[in-house]
Amino acid sequence: MSTTIGRPAAMDRSAASSVPAERGYGRGIGDTLLRVYLGLFFFVLFAPIAIMVAAAFNAYPSPSITIWQGFTLKWFAAIFEDARMMTGLFNSLLIACGVIAIAIPLGLAGALLLTRLESRANGILYTILVAPIMIPGIVLGVTTMMFWRDAFGVDAGLFTAMMAQTAFIASYCLLMFMARLARQDRSLDEAAADLGATPFFTFRRVTLPFLAPTIGMASVLAFLQSIENFPTTFFAIGPDYTLVTEIASRMRFGLSPMINAIGVIFIVVTVIAALVWASGRVRAERQNRADA
Repeated sequence: MSTTIGRPAAMDRSAASSVPAERGYGRGIGDTLLRVYLGLFFFVLFAPIAIMVAAAFNAYPSPSITIWQGFTLKWFAAIFEDARMMTGLFNSLLIACGVIAIAIPLGLAGALLLTRLESRANGILYTILVAPIMIPGIVLGVTTMMFWRDAFGVDAGLFTAMMAQTAFIASYCLLMFMARLARQDRSLDEAAADLGATPFFTFRRVTLPFLAPTIGMASVLAFLQSIENFPTTFFAIGPDYTLVTEIASRMRFGLSPMINAIGVIFIVVTVIAALVWASGRVRAERQNRADA
């Protein structure tokens, strides 16, 4: 009797002990595959950047790391000695500042309209306002240039490039503002109205401070989108040029390590800006916890 009962119990114990082993074996394979995938992902992501950075310090006149002729900084100095590159950089910064000044208010106005307006037309309005993101950049550039030329007699140049970029960058800003406004406590607006505050005062003292972090993030996004944009800018800027269009025009004659040096500068500036922003957010959170 004990033998009959003992055998199933032993079998149960052996089966129970085998389950964690199987699960641990499967988990080990999964962890290994995950590590391999992450390793390949980061390699594909950062290996070209590492090669580009290394080539920027190579004295060889063509971007290369296989032919090394010594460490040099002359390609960085060559950027500031190139008049067209500096003019293109100035034009890029000018356009980016204009895009930020126009896209942020437009995106914020559209987000407030869609989140505050309770209408059946919200879906249609949302589709219209977000549609520029899905339109090819070539189409945006050409149509913007033709519109301002035929309707107002404005020749293609920095202004038309700025307006063409704003057409789709404002939609990105709108989506960011809508995501932020969706988390806002609307009771604060109602409380301000009950206390006699005007809609503009409520917006200035309640909504705008709440949106301040998103305004900063949207400004950075608009700046980066504007600086690196090529197709829309190329077809809307006419005889003028920006940094990216000048680089693209020189690609026909071969690459220069100076292009790598420009990429290194942009990477450094981006990393520094990200670190400053992250440290500011950390200090703000610590201050908020201390005040609480």
